Amino acid sequence: MCANLRTPKMALELAHENIWFDKWRADDAERQFYENKAQGGSGLGSLVSQIAKARQEIQNSLVSGGHSGSAGGSGASSDVLNRITKLEGENKNLSSTVSSLEQTILTLTKRLEMLECDDKTTTAPTSASPKKPVPMETEDDDDDDDVDLFGSDDEDDEAAARVREERIKAYAEKKAKKPGPIAKSSVLLDCKPWDDETDMFVMETEVRKIVMDGLVWGAAKLVPLAYGIQKLSILCTVEDEKVSIDDLSEKIQEIENYVQSVDIAAFNKV
Repeated sequence: MCANLRTPKMALELAHENIWFDKWRADDAERQFYENKAQGGSGLGSLVSQIAKARQEIQNSLVSGGHSGSAGGSGASSDVLNRITKLEGENKNLSSTVSSLEQTILTLTKRLEMLECDDKTTTAPTSASPKKPVPMETEDDDDDDDVDLFGSDDEDDEAAARVREERIKAYAEKKAKKPGPIAKSSVLLDCKPWDDETDMFVMETEVRKIVMDGLVWGAAKLVPLAYGIQKLSILCTVEDEKVSIDDLSEKIQEIENYVQSVDIAAFNKV
């Protein structure tokens, strides 16, 4: 059993020890030979035979050590190979088991993450939903019997409709009262005198004395007609709702001492 457990290294070490021991015996025998020779040569034949015997034993040990080392090495190597093969099989089984455990852990981790995501999505709307108002308790429970639960909604709707109609009506009235843009017109009037002796500057002064709400006088100039007679062309701006052009022409014609007639030379909306 112990021989089978020897490794090649142990066999070689044992062979070296045997060789060293045999060499030591040969050296010891040679030392005794020389000591006997120095003492007178007694026992020379026996020493020579011992030396030869030692040398033969060394050679025999070398040869036997080589064969035994190879045999022991082959037995040890086969044993080592068997044990290595067994360890490799166990290692492969352990590796497959570890890999299956890792895959199982990864699957469980993914499932846990999915469950956490589902919990977050389901709890978010509930947390964000507004709280329903809690009805206040009345002091006297007997008063609830007198409340018309079915008629209150209709009354509220009627009141809301009435308020809405009043607001629409008030808005319409306010919009109707709001003044729109004022319509104005620009009018160029030609005022003609009786003759060439009429003082045109006095005529212009008298015309400008006419004052009406919505009437604004503008620039004026003298334009020659014929035979030394000139006419007064005067510009005015009037508000259409307040001033009538016909009324203004009649007022100018009332200045009989200076004005013979009045014509509308140009009329434009402003």
